[in-house]
Amino acid sequence: MTPTPLTAAVIVVSDRVAAGERADKSGPAVREILDAAGLDVGETVVVAEGADAVGEALDAELARGTRVIFTTGGTGITAHNLTPEVTADRLAVELPGVATQILLRGLESSPKSGLSRGRVGLTARTPGASLIVNAPGSSGGARDAAEVVTPLIPSIFRQLGE
Repeated sequence: MTPTPLTAAVIVVSDRVAAGERADKSGPAVREILDAAGLDVGETVVVAEGADAVGEALDAELARGTRVIFTTGGTGITAHNLTPEVTADRLAVELPGVATQILLRGLESSPKSGLSRGRVGLTARTPGASLIVNAPGSSGGARDAAEVVTPLIPSIFRQLGE
């Protein structure tokens, strides 16, 4: 019997993409990697930056039972870049080593990678938990995050007893 693939979601956090002023490049970059890894990826969700929109999008995916949630964008240092803070409210345990791996990968391409404040963590320490990854909004940064995290997903869920 073939195991059911983990469900995944991509949430793009960008005022300009939400307003139709710019095409989304980060969502497709992450989606391509998650698809290639065999995850069952739902429709990409696009929301404006800010705590309410990001929180509602995360909560909707968690309510659906989505197991792997990637956000792209909203990780910078401006006043409305609140994705890491909103994510932290939903995490039971952070994975700072994985966040560091993402940072190191990004620094290979751009010193600006150090300005991203993305978090990586789990909503619980038990089977059924969801993994949330905050990736930068650039397509390169989002791709870096997905390439670092995707190979770790089986080990993460195995350690949860799945």
